[in-house]
Parts: sequence; structure tokens; C-alpha cells
Amino acid sequence: MRKIILFIPILVILLTSCRSEKHMLYFPEMAKDGDITQILPDSIKDYESKIFPDDMLAITVTALDPNAVAIFNLPTQNFMIPGETMLTTTPSLQTYLVDADGYIDYPVLGRIKLGGLTRKEAVELLKSEIGKYVEDPIINLQCTNYKFSVLGEVTKPGTYKFGSERLTILDALGYANDMTIHGNHTNVLLIREENGVRTFHRMDLSQPDVFTSPYYYIQRNDIIYVEPNKARQGYANYSQDQQYLVSVVSAVTSAVSVIVSLCIALFVR
Repeated sequence: MRKIILFIPILVILLTSCRSEKHMLYFPEMAKDGDITQILPDSIKDYESKIFPDDMLAITVTALDPNAVAIFNLPTQNFMIPGETMLTTTPSLQTYLVDADGYIDYPVLGRIKLGGLTRKEAVELLKSEIGKYVEDPIINLQCTNYKFSVLGEVTKPGTYKFGSERLTILDALGYANDMTIHGNHTNVLLIREENGVRTFHRMDLSQPDVFTSPYYYIQRNDIIYVEPNKARQGYANYSQDQQYLVSVVSAVTSAVSVIVSLCIALFVR
């Protein structure tokens, strides 16, 4: 009888630990099956982000003759103190705002449409147009205002900038130092706005099909919301004083459980 009584607290601890560990794992089914090879569709393997309205593009043109491309690399004047006329000694290159119709105003070329193109397609278009004036131009194009937000049950919620064109939802959670232990892995909300249309998509990060989702790669201004698990939601229903009371009662209960177990072990024969 004594052995059975002693086994009960141990059993409860083991069951609780297993449940918590499974809830916290990403892709638990894949983790226990060992090595797995997943064939990704071409739409995922060949993914490239596109240029959208309100993107800020930094465009640099180089060639064998630097003087020939100088007109395409207009510097912007940076003032040392706002409102004064003194300039810094290290002016930066001009950036170009993509307007609502997808166009930028570019030196010599005038209005040229880059919206809706991938970075590679935009580079090829600029190379073709600038190639009419410069022999063998080399184009470097980067979007300077890529950002996304991570909210909810993550360690460091906030808005983050990124320069990669292939940032995944897992990378985004990494920027926020991962979910807290209260985050719900099975119902992560991604909010995306494209061409005036806002879409909401929920992702289950415990399932391997997340890798083939069209929302696997993050786009500019995406918002990721990690909702709290049921335990956290239930805890949030209490007031601050009630939460403190629950914490105290939980701690006392745990301490009493340990003391009772020790007493049983020492005195029950």
C-alpha cells in the first residue's frame, strides 16, 4: 500500500511533464520519426518576393566607366542638423518610393513600373533600359523597408526589419526569441495585406505541411500573432490580486504535496 501511495505523486509528475513537453514541441510527429525527406512544390522552392507599392528601393548602377553611370546614382543630401545647411561628408544614395500604381521616378528613364515584379525581374528590366545608355551596366537593387511584426506570446514582441527575400515564419519567430511556454503552436495567426485586401491565415506549427504553405515565407508588413494556450487564457480571466492568490495557493499546494510525500516515505511502514 505504501508503495502505491508513493507512486501516485511520481505518476502525476511524469504525466504532466509528458503533456507539457509534447505541447511545446515543434513538429512532434517529425521529431519522433527520425530522418524525413520532404519534397517541396516548385512554388515554395522557387519563391521570390515581389515589389509592392510603398516599397523603398535602393538602386545602384555600376559599370567599367564610373562617369557613365553617375547620372543613375544620384546622392541624397544629408544634413548634419535638421533645419541647417551644413551637410555630412558621407552622403547616401537616393532611394525610390514605389507609388500606388507600382511606378518609380528614375533619373533619365523617367517613370518606370517595377511594382508586381520580383527583384530579379526588376533588375533585368532596369538593365535593359539603362543598357541603352551605358554598356554592360550592373544593377544592384534592394528594398530598404522590409519589416514585419510579431505579437502575443513571444519572448520579444515587436516590429523587426529584415533584408532577406526568403524569410520564413520560423525565422520571424526566431527574431522574437521564440514563443513563450504559454504560446499555442497549433494556431498561429498571420495577417497579410496585398493590394488593399487583408487576409487572415492560421498555421499549425506542429504539422509538417507548414513547409508547403503559401504563407510559409514572410512578406513586407506581415503581422504574426501567437495566441496564448488555454491555460494562459484561463489565468488571464483573474484579476491581478486573484492571479497572485492563485500563484501562492499553487506554490503552497506543491510544497504540502512534497512534505506529505516525504512524511509518508519516512513514517509509513
